[in-house]
Amino acid sequence: ETVRIDVVQLPTGAWFDPQLVDGERICVHGNPNMLTTDHGTSRLAQGCAGSHALVQIERFDGEAPALTAFSPPTFVKSTG
Repeated sequence: ETVRIDVVQLPTGAWFDPQLVDGERICVHGNPNMLTTDHGTSRLAQGCAGSHALVQIERFDGEAPALTAFSPPTFVKSTG
């Protein structure tokens, strides 16, 4: 109710979980950093400039992909 019409608010704090879904690279856990570029505010500060982004929203009707952000990586024993 407090967000303007045509404005999207996305909470932060999701673990980064990038996957290919229908040929598109998305974060299935909802990390908003996928929507912004990784540019600092200046050469001196290097603060986060990704607080605002122009986005286009499309409805996703497929089955939700499995979250993998909390699964440990697969370790391969070295033969060397």
